Amino acid sequence: MSASKKPHMNLVVVGHVDNGKSTIVGHMMVDLGVIEQRTIEAFAKESEATGKGDTFKYAWVLDSIKDERDRGITIDLAFQKFETQKYFYTLIDAPGHRDFIKNMITGASEADVAILVVSLKPGETEAATEPGGQAREHAFLARTLGVGQVVVALNKADDVGYAESRYKEVKESVEKMLKLVGYNTAKINFIPVSGWKGDNLIKKSENMSWYKGPALVEALDMFEAPAKPIGKPLRIPVQDVYSITGVGTVPVGRVETGKIKANDKVIVMPSGITGEVKSIETHHTQMEYAEAGDNIGFNLRGVDKKGIKRGDIIGPVDNPPTVAKEFEAQIIVIHHPTAMAPGYTPVLHAHTAQVAATLSEFQAKIDPKSGGTVEEKPKFLKTGDAAIVKIKPVRPLGIETFKDFPEIGRFALRDMGTTIAAGVVKSITEKYDPSKK
Repeated sequence: MSASKKPHMNLVVVGHVDNGKSTIVGHMMVDLGVIEQRTIEAFAKESEATGKGDTFKYAWVLDSIKDERDRGITIDLAFQKFETQKYFYTLIDAPGHRDFIKNMITGASEADVAILVVSLKPGETEAATEPGGQAREHAFLARTLGVGQVVVALNKADDVGYAESRYKEVKESVEKMLKLVGYNTAKINFIPVSGWKGDNLIKKSENMSWYKGPALVEALDMFEAPAKPIGKPLRIPVQDVYSITGVGTVPVGRVETGKIKANDKVIVMPSGITGEVKSIETHHTQMEYAEAGDNIGFNLRGVDKKGIKRGDIIGPVDNPPTVAKEFEAQIIVIHHPTAMAPGYTPVLHAHTAQVAATLSEFQAKIDPKSGGTVEEKPKFLKTGDAAIVKIKPVRPLGIETFKDFPEIGRFALRDMGTTIAAGVVKSITEKYDPSKK
């Protein structure tokens, strides 16, 4: 069965910095035959030459794609895709966690499922799972940003002598943490693995006969493929617009929800301009229609190139995309050097749009664990805080609530080159109507 015929999922691997994410994924790729062993051996030599010993060889495979090494062998990015028996996966690596958030929110890389890596080594476990630990923060972020399915890899089992007692202890604390951020842990597999030795990555390890659950790759096959949101109204965030001689205006973008076919009448928001779809194509092939998940270009009759731009959203005339002058959101502050107060105006990134936006009001600081209010109308928010806020884009922005259109209802706030906060739209408090301009 070719890759394209299997259902596709985006997978993100998250967890605290030294808990072994890269080693697990690198080793898994080798065992799946996606990367050749001799490539790994070449890495091992190179790794030894730097004095790090060969313990980094699997991690290096992954890191090579991030240009984190000054020199050396480059591998084709293709190995970021891999197949299990049931699914075709694209790996969204989460190196630094601000990049992860940026990747999660921009473009077609929203993760469907996640592997959370937590080390079994005493000291490392606690650093990851206690408040301020990245495992906890990543878990909360994944939850907030709508990653519904998770598998937990309890790594470095070889470092704790493959002891069931240590596995049980750590499993319990990670379970508690995941419950706190809102996951149903009854549905989550907790798998003791060794990314370094390869235990329980592809097949069950003989070193842990006490463990009765699936190996990691088997657990990936137990996920449920998300249903394509084809039944929802059409929403296409515009990535680019071309003006092609003899053809006309050709917007390009990914169909996030619904479907589109030739002769459909559509509206471009925020401008409110309407047009008719003349033809649709993907990778230079004409299509009769396109649906959620397809990346397409389409010729729009009656719309001038000046009337449409990146960040606009196209939808059906009878169910136009929502445009907000102001909206209420739930955010989590990922990184701010000091603290932010109402009036702060970073750049908001949502689907293909980028617009300066003012945090006009802080309504409540919330407890990420329970969702309950900790403080009404806080004066400021700092790193780690979760809050309900009101946001005013400096110009009308096409955006939807996360509840109705998760694909379009999440966003990041960026400033000074870093991701300050990530969030989801709870409600649109003030809509913009282009006909009343």
